Amino acid sequence: MSSIVRFSEAASIAVHGVILVAKSDKFLNVTKIADVIGASKHHVAKIMQRLTKDGIIKSMRGPTGGFILTKKPEEISFLDLYESVEGKVTIDECPFHRQEICTFEKCILNNITPKMTKDFIRYMEKQFVSDYI
Repeated sequence: MSSIVRFSEAASIAVHGVILVAKSDKFLNVTKIADVIGASKHHVAKIMQRLTKDGIIKSMRGPTGGFILTKKPEEISFLDLYESVEGKVTIDECPFHRQEICTFEKCILNNITPKMTKDFIRYMEKQFVSDYI
């Protein structure tokens, strides 16, 4: 089955993992996050490491360690989380990256991809971790 829009597993882990961390009143570890969201412990660890590097969460080692937020949940947008793991979202005029060499006078996709990307960015900017606690 095909879908037009796909949200990567990494982005999904980032969003769900940070919401779980925000809901917790203590440090939340990788094992617990992986169990709740049904993802690989190693993949969760990798994603949480990226979020830590970007200053969204903080990690603490040890038996009572895990992750906590470094910012208030209302200060963390889904776009922050998405771009932390996927990189900066760019708005390309051509989905094939060929606007300079396109042989068609009119875009065969009617320029829908830049519109969809802009809509996605606007949506993700307006969704905050605090909205899902």
